[in-house]
Amino acid sequence: MTSLIDKAMDTAIAPGFSNIGYRVRRRSWEPITESLDGQTVVVTGATSGLGKAAATGLAGLGADVILVGRNPDKTAAVQAEIAAAARSTTVRSELADLSLMSEIRGLADRLLAEESAIHVLINNAGTLFTERTVTPEGIDDTLATNLLGHFLLTNLLIPRLVKSAPARIINVTSGGMYGQRISVSNLQNDLGEYKGSAAYARTKRGQVILTEMWAEQLRDTGVTVNAMHPGWADTPGVVKSLPTFHKITKPFLRTPAEGADTIVWLAASGEAAGRTGLFWHDRRPRPTHKTKRTRERPEARTALWDALSELSGWEGGDF
Repeated sequence: MTSLIDKAMDTAIAPGFSNIGYRVRRRSWEPITESLDGQTVVVTGATSGLGKAAATGLAGLGADVILVGRNPDKTAAVQAEIAAAARSTTVRSELADLSLMSEIRGLADRLLAEESAIHVLINNAGTLFTERTVTPEGIDDTLATNLLGHFLLTNLLIPRLVKSAPARIINVTSGGMYGQRISVSNLQNDLGEYKGSAAYARTKRGQVILTEMWAEQLRDTGVTVNAMHPGWADTPGVVKSLPTFHKITKPFLRTPAEGADTIVWLAASGEAAGRTGLFWHDRRPRPTHKTKRTRERPEARTALWDALSELSGWEGGDF
């Protein structure tokens, strides 16, 4: 019966993405009881919303959590809050603007210098811009924050993750990507009318593509790579970027902890160990496409990798 209800919610989308879907599905879940003592976890976008909730959950499992934030005061306050809640002395923080490739390189240099092992990387940083803006490096903000920065940081840290294996990479994406196909020719969102929600969704589609490419690349290394989407969660980002949506759907939105549950589960659970290249929602792999129109050709994947390499300055080689 639960399976039939689950499938019905997937088909209808809205119930499955809402807190209703979460509450129905969690009835069949086992608690996460694994210990992450001695495991180093890096969480980007960790000062609010899903990132903060995931970091809190992982610290509670004993992980050595490194929060990556941009605002010094806010990052320090969240670090203290999570450390107190988890009664942990191993919650740390790093400052970096993850829309700037120069700061990402600095972050990676510090992590590689200071951390002999990195067991989990959670690429959660992201935002939705209602108007097109560019970074000081001349890159579209949506692309830089949601996709290009993840591409560069992950590639820079992969050698350490491989050395630390078994290790896991988790990319936090969005169910909104179901409505978009990757557009390599318009990665910078500078062609035609700018639509913030569509630009955001295309970057999330790109995250899923990269997830599958990294999973293939790292298949025999002991590093698993997965993407997940949290459903509709009540986060500061939703309030700021989608105020009308938030107002209408607020009674049905998940809490940040509910949205982040699958992040924590993918990072910690033995059940998820060894499963790679998948797109998850509520602890189950889901299809990456709802319609054929969002599918990309194999050559588009190679073109995406090449374009991101050029824009980020990544010189680690072709995929």
